[in-house]
Amino acid sequence: MSTPVWILEFLTTFVFMEGVAWFSHKYIMHGFLWSLHKDHHKKDHKSWFERNDFFFVIYALVSAVFVVAWGEFGFAPGLAIAAGIFAYGFTYFMVHDIFIHQRFKIFRNANNRYAKGIRRAHKIHHKNINKEDGECFGMLWVPLKYFK
Repeated sequence: MSTPVWILEFLTTFVFMEGVAWFSHKYIMHGFLWSLHKDHHKKDHKSWFERNDFFFVIYALVSAVFVVAWGEFGFAPGLAIAAGIFAYGFTYFMVHDIFIHQRFKIFRNANNRYAKGIRRAHKIHHKNINKEDGECFGMLWVPLKYFK
């Protein structure tokens, strides 16, 4: 596979994952798997880990399936797709868990328009601690009204 095609498949997967993350958050995490996600909204434990962290495992397994499809079954775009899923997951972890929720105390002083906007939008999302009516945004897209 040529390098430009690989890069295109990687970038397409990365951008597509924004939609997957939005959909899974709105309809799966705030839907039938609320039991895993609710501790992210209502902290009901003393552990650093949350049941919500299990979603990282689910996405890692999907990425692994594409690696296996590439390596064992010759599915040519498998590695680019797996890398795109991994890159999105890593970026999501850095933005959501480290930057927004400060699970590690770094990036605390970031104060540009993007930082303020994404924190503001996420705060709006967390105002609702219930399963229903959770306003969901992406990591890469946030309505412009939050970038004041």
